[in-house]
Amino acid sequence: MPPHTFLSPYIDSYWKVTGSQYQLINQKILPDGCVDIILNVGEDIPDADGQFCLKNESAYLVGTMTKFKNSMLLPQTSLIGVRFKPAGFSFFYNFASLHEITNQTIEFEKSLSPRIEKCLDNPFSYLDHFFLAKIDTARHGLLGIIESIEVKNGRLSVPMLAEEHCTTTRQLERSFKRFIGISPKEFINIVRFKHAHSLLTSETTKRDLLSIALNCGYYDHAHLGNEIKKYTGSTPSEL
Repeated sequence: MPPHTFLSPYIDSYWKVTGSQYQLINQKILPDGCVDIILNVGEDIPDADGQFCLKNESAYLVGTMTKFKNSMLLPQTSLIGVRFKPAGFSFFYNFASLHEITNQTIEFEKSLSPRIEKCLDNPFSYLDHFFLAKIDTARHGLLGIIESIEVKNGRLSVPMLAEEHCTTTRQLERSFKRFIGISPKEFINIVRFKHAHSLLTSETTKRDLLSIALNCGYYDHAHLGNEIKKYTGSTPSEL
């Protein structure tokens, strides 16, 4: 569900996931450079490897991922989420550094998160109201830099990016780790991977690995295959 128009530069979408009454559903979540807030409005949910539990009526912050994660939907699963665009989270929250929670899911303070009980009826309307009241559009200037990366589908280097935006590679490193959670190089790699993945899984694209690799800025099809395996756990032929 898209957010209010005024929030769309910062929030990618609101989402809701419910389990199937008759079966367990395994999902693979891929890195995308985003941060999520998850609200558990259903029963407690253990993660796929039993290392973490999403407790009923609790909120969680999911840091930027650099690797895929397996997730399991149980029959009693009922989750509501907010997916922030890269660097969008910091326009609503003054978090010290998102690099501290990269590849982690942590319990989020209830005083800072949307109220669970308000999400039971018309949750997306409430979330719009909640985040419109919290937004601070004067936090930082990373959105234009991120747009440059996404427009080029990750086909540029960190020095090129710094030169284009009249900054330094060191400043980019600090800003990306604080406001996104990963280095600019890792973010560029994820954007490039997402483009390659979309081409590999498109029904309208011929699956010529070498052509896709070169089109996306990889050295060859082996380089492409290694990156796909890194971010999805699968080879290109298994997608």
